[in-house]
Amino acid sequence: MRVLGVDPGLTRCGVGVVEGVAGRPLTMIGVGVVRTPADADLGHRLVAVEQGIEQWLDEHRPESVAVERVFSQHNVRTVMGTAQASAVAILCASRRGIPVALHTPSEVKAAVTGSGRADKAQVGAMVTRLLRLAAPPKPADAADALALAICHIWRAPAQNRLQQAAALHASRAPRTPHVPKGRTT
Repeated sequence: MRVLGVDPGLTRCGVGVVEGVAGRPLTMIGVGVVRTPADADLGHRLVAVEQGIEQWLDEHRPESVAVERVFSQHNVRTVMGTAQASAVAILCASRRGIPVALHTPSEVKAAVTGSGRADKAQVGAMVTRLLRLAAPPKPADAADALALAICHIWRAPAQNRLQQAAALHASRAPRTPHVPKGRTT
């Protein structure tokens, strides 16, 4: 499985491609950051993020895209920019029919380090070790994007089995006819 991980942001949007399957050594295919100038207007910044992500999708042809789920922070302005960049990544992948998965920061940290409270240095160190790299990817946004891709590769098989089980259960559930209020059958 080849996964593009996206750590969304307006100034620095981390991107990283990892290939492999759960239980086997993984391979980093590429890592980088899509940058936009902080003084540019919002529309131009979003277009720059879109163009950068489209370029990564064209070049690396991932089978899935894993995006960090936006979570509430105290700085609303930062959350808005992150959410907007996240939406661009989701749109780019969805436009091409590429499945998108959202993972929370704590899910990613737990998958990669074993602790949902790991700091950026711990995540970078584990990404370096898991992908057998000479040094941690810089900046941290790039390492976080690789961590997202790793998390997705490891979690996707279990998530797929859960979804299949839920669908099977739903298809076997007895169906009761809808009866409008005040009526009896």
